[in-house]
Amino acid sequence: MSAPVVQGWCPGAHRPMMSGDGLVVRVRPRLARLSAEQALGLCELAERFGNGTIDLTNRANLQLRGVKEADHQPLLAELAALDLLDAEPGIEVRRNVLVSPLYETGDLTARLAQELINRLGDLPALPAKFGFAIDTGPERLLAGDSADIRLETDAAGLILRADGCETGCRVSEEDAIDRVIALAEWFAEHFTPETRRMARVVAAQGLPQNWLGSAPGPIGTPLQPGACDLGTLYGAAFGQLPAQRLHALIKDSGAAALRVTPWRLILLEGGTAIPASAFVTDGTDPLMTTDACPGAPFCPQAQAETRNIARALAPRVAGSLHVSGCAKGCARMGLADVTLVGRNGRFDLVKQGRAGDEPCQHGLTEETLMTMDFT
Repeated sequence: MSAPVVQGWCPGAHRPMMSGDGLVVRVRPRLARLSAEQALGLCELAERFGNGTIDLTNRANLQLRGVKEADHQPLLAELAALDLLDAEPGIEVRRNVLVSPLYETGDLTARLAQELINRLGDLPALPAKFGFAIDTGPERLLAGDSADIRLETDAAGLILRADGCETGCRVSEEDAIDRVIALAEWFAEHFTPETRRMARVVAAQGLPQNWLGSAPGPIGTPLQPGACDLGTLYGAAFGQLPAQRLHALIKDSGAAALRVTPWRLILLEGGTAIPASAFVTDGTDPLMTTDACPGAPFCPQAQAETRNIARALAPRVAGSLHVSGCAKGCARMGLADVTLVGRNGRFDLVKQGRAGDEPCQHGLTEETLMTMDFT
C-alpha cells in the first residue's frame, strides 16, 4: 500500500483540487459571513454545478464538490457575480483568516478582520496553509483551531500571539495589523521546508522576547446547536450541508445571513429556531463528536467508505470517533478516542491517537466493527 499524498496546499476557487467525484472548489467567506442572498445563491450553484452538497471545513470555509472541469470557469463567473470570489488569485490564497463568529457588526473583531483582509497584499510570501485568527471577543473561541498568528484579548486590551507560545505582546488597535505583518515577516525569514508553521519555527529556535510577555484571556465554552443572541446555531454532520435543505432552512427561518464556524456549526443570523431534520439540533448528538472524511469513492486516496460506518458507530462510541479513508486523517488533525483508518477496504484501529499513529488492531471488517465494544 502506497503512502497517502499530502498536498501541502488547500483547494481554492481559482485553484481547485481534483477529487474522486470531480473538482473541489473552495469559497472563503469574508468575516465568516454570507448574506442570505449569497448563501441562497451558493446553494443553487451547488445543485447546478456540484453534487448538491456544500462542505463546511475546519477552516470555516465552504466547498462545492463534484464540479466538472468544463464547468469550472462558468462557476467562477457565478461566484464573482455573488461577490464570493477574489479577482486576484494571489489574494485568495492569502485570505486564510479565522474569525470568531459571535462578533457584532462594526465591533473590534470585525474592524480588525476587515483591516487584515484589506492589507493581505502587504504580507510576505508565506506557506500555503499559514493562517490568522481574529479571536477578540470576551472569551477566546478559536484557541483550539489552526492558526499561526493570533489576535486575542485580556482584561487590559489586545494581545498579538504567535502560535506555539503561551504569551504574546500587547498591541493597540491602531498598530495591530502592522504588528501582525511584522510578525509574519519574522516568520518568513526563519521558516524552512521542514518548519512551515509558526509553532514549529518557535519550537525549533524560539521567538524574540519582544513578542512575548502577556497571557491572553480565558477560553470560552464551545458553542452548541440552539438559539443564541445573534440567531440560531445548527450542526452539520461530518460538515455536510445538503444544499436544497439549507436553502429551505435559510428562507423558512427568515435569516438575514449565514455565518460559518470551524466546528461544523452554522449560525443563521437573525433566524428563528425551526425544525431541521437534515441538521443537528441537539448538542448531545454523537454526530457532533464524530469526524469522517468523504472517503471512497469520492477521494482518490481513500481506501474505504467512511461516512456510513461513522453514522452507524457514532452512538456506540463513548467519546470522539474519527473514521478516515487513509492515514492522512484530513477530517481530524487532533487525537480521537477511537480512530478507524481505511486500508484495502478494511479498517485499522487506533485508540487515543491520530490516523497516522500505530494501530492496535488491523484489518477489521465493517461486520466486526459493529460487534466490538469501544468502551
